[in-house]
Amino acid sequence: MDWLQREFEDFYEYITGPELWVNIGQKMLTILLILFLSVLVIRVGKKVIQNMFNRRKRGPFQITARRENTLIKLLENTLTYAVYFGAAIMVLQNVGIDVSAMLAGAGIAGLAIGFGAQNLVKDVITGFFIIFEDQFSVGDYILISDKEGFVEEIGLRTTKIKHWTGKLFIIPNGSIDEVTNYSIHNSIAVVDISIAYEGDIARAEEVIEELLKELPAHHAEITGVPELLGVQNLGSSDVVLRVIAETEPMMHWYIARIIRKELKNRLDERGIEIPFPRLVMYSRNEEEDIEIPER
Repeated sequence: MDWLQREFEDFYEYITGPELWVNIGQKMLTILLILFLSVLVIRVGKKVIQNMFNRRKRGPFQITARRENTLIKLLENTLTYAVYFGAAIMVLQNVGIDVSAMLAGAGIAGLAIGFGAQNLVKDVITGFFIIFEDQFSVGDYILISDKEGFVEEIGLRTTKIKHWTGKLFIIPNGSIDEVTNYSIHNSIAVVDISIAYEGDIARAEEVIEELLKELPAHHAEITGVPELLGVQNLGSSDVVLRVIAETEPMMHWYIARIIRKELKNRLDERGIEIPFPRLVMYSRNEEEDIEIPER
């Protein structure tokens, strides 16, 4: 039992001695310094990236704002991952773990996992071509399968799309087979306006065309004079006229609401009736002989 008591005394002296706690304190300070420098490097690096693109705007080679936002996001994410990876390696080395052996083992394991990680490789390759070919960029309004919204972030592995209701879709790049981008070319606003059968269609068309010529001067989002296509449909109680207007990208919903309001006000001013549902009731009176039984 004497050896057990000596071992306990040696252990007690070790954990209560100043050398252990000084060593732990030094390692903790080193780790905190590594983390502080990592955060500082990331912030400074992001500032450098922003300044680099701001200077590029004044140079002879220009890129679109959409592509610029995408590249900035990608470079910032790459910088963050690289710095945190380096910080993790330095922390492990400071703790006393043999990082070189871990990296060698990770390389062998990664080679083995790579054969089974075909989806991951597909995601990365697809993400590279999405960015390289500028298929869509941060801020674009796109449709992927049944996922629709504004692009929040494009990475090498995933794409994040935010729906107007606030839902955030995170889509692996490898599953993106077909993309509809609404933000590249001008949009078309389509407005249907109903006229009563009793109304003068020719006069209604004149009033509408007169209004359409005035709209581009009041709404800069309209890129040209809207066009009245004519009678689109003959409804049960109305004649439907269709108006189309070319707008700036993603402004067709807003302009369609404006055109509906302006058409309603102008037609009311000119006394042209916009139909509403009507219910016609027919009443038929019939005399019936009522026999009163005798008592």
